[in-house]
Amino acid sequence: MMGTESSIRQTVEKSGQEPLTVGDVAAQAGVAPSAVRFYESRGVISATRTSGNQRRFSATAACRIHVGRLAQSVGLSIGEIAELFASLPDDPEPKDWQFVADRLVSEAERRLEKLRSDLEALGSGSRLCDLGAALSNRDESELN
Repeated sequence: MMGTESSIRQTVEKSGQEPLTVGDVAAQAGVAPSAVRFYESRGVISATRTSGNQRRFSATAACRIHVGRLAQSVGLSIGEIAELFASLPDDPEPKDWQFVADRLVSEAERRLEKLRSDLEALGSGSRLCDLGAALSNRDESELN
């Protein structure tokens, strides 16, 4: 935890901004304070604690929530988003965000291809029960 506090402090010093409260991040990200705490608990954003045990976030927390919500709309789970963000530096530069964007585009394209395949199968006239079983088997083989 001490490393995170130090890195948030360094990010704040670089940006010239004070650490943000839960309410600040919620307002900037357009989410409820409970969502900020949820994203923190899942590792999408990180916080330090004040001596009064209040959370303080870096200036990038709202941006990470915005990108995290976009990633969710692509279909990534919260765990996958946290894993993706774990590779980002504390104060990401455009090239760092481009890595994230490339990953999201790749994942969106993969999911679109799967949906197109499913739509084609649905229009094939096959019995839905048989079709569902075939698609389930396909999905299981993709996981292995």
